[in-house]
Amino acid sequence: MEAIIFMGLQASGKSTFYKQRFFDTHVRINLDMLRTRHRERILLQACIEMKQGFVVDNTNPTQAARAPYIAQAKAADFAVVGYYFSPDLAGCLARNNAREGAARIPSVGIYAAAKKLQAPSLAEGFDVLYSVRIEPGAGFVVQEWSKPEETLW
Repeated sequence: MEAIIFMGLQASGKSTFYKQRFFDTHVRINLDMLRTRHRERILLQACIEMKQGFVVDNTNPTQAARAPYIAQAKAADFAVVGYYFSPDLAGCLARNNAREGAARIPSVGIYAAAKKLQAPSLAEGFDVLYSVRIEPGAGFVVQEWSKPEETLW
């Protein structure tokens, strides 16, 4: 059983990465879709009770934002895996500007998330951490991040 927690700015590729890598195996927990924390808690609890793998596909910018998911997953004996989408403010703003309708968020939201974004640590309770970046023409590049205090990219 695996609990995956994404961390990164809006428009950093998190949802696309989920669709490419985890759509067939993990339930997606996402506030954009669920709209309320109450609904999110219900779906998270259902996944835990059913021993169903899940991905928390939110920005999760701070240790405090990630802590409840990690605590619940650990208490249920899930392996906790983190994917940190390396901050690329210019790239996120460009991808966001290419979005249409409700998918496009005000740029101020991306700037606000960037100010809060904290790199994760194994000490938070992650069993393994990965760093993810988008490389034009190559898609997603994923690298295990054994020492989060070091910058990979």
